[in-house]
Amino acid sequence: MLKIAVTKGRIQEQLILLLQKSGYDTQPIINMGRSLEVTTTDDLQFIFGKANDVVTFLEHGVVDIGFVGKDTLQESDFDDYYELFDLQVGQCYFALAAYPDFKNKTFHRRKRIASKYPKVAKAYFSNQKEDVEIIKLEGSVELGPVVGLSDAIIDIVETGNTLAANGLEIIEKISDISTRMIVNKASFRFKQQNILQMVTKFEKAGKIK
Repeated sequence: MLKIAVTKGRIQEQLILLLQKSGYDTQPIINMGRSLEVTTTDDLQFIFGKANDVVTFLEHGVVDIGFVGKDTLQESDFDDYYELFDLQVGQCYFALAAYPDFKNKTFHRRKRIASKYPKVAKAYFSNQKEDVEIIKLEGSVELGPVVGLSDAIIDIVETGNTLAANGLEIIEKISDISTRMIVNKASFRFKQQNILQMVTKFEKAGKIK
């Protein structure tokens, strides 16, 4: 049996479509109601949780496989896993965004950068060899420059409409984000055949329409 943790919501819905397209039994998932875990006739056991919990379940060996966004993986301190498959759904990207004058503006102090993803922001500016102040915001990060709290933001961009509505623009695209299939390294050692069979089926199924 393969034990699988899935991020609830959009990723869960996308994975069900991919499982159906790959020939897996999805009826127990669709009909699971308020159950916390469900087992299919393919001998797959699923649990559904928040993105950070999916990573935690995998880290502690509770599950063999996790389906989670690349944004969560990049912000997590846990990196002892194999990333085996990019579902190529939920595609968006991390970007540095600010008012248009940010590029040519002279700063006489450290730049202030607001983000929900301080680890990603810190890594980006470290690569740029820039010493900036990272300010963590949990809600609408676009408010940082709007209210004068920050000079720029690093956030996930899907359409860019919210940025444009607040007079902000993309200064630099940082990295692509999509849903990834990750695998516990110990599980891969002992259940490699079953895990690779799943990857092969996903690859044959192709993109989710």
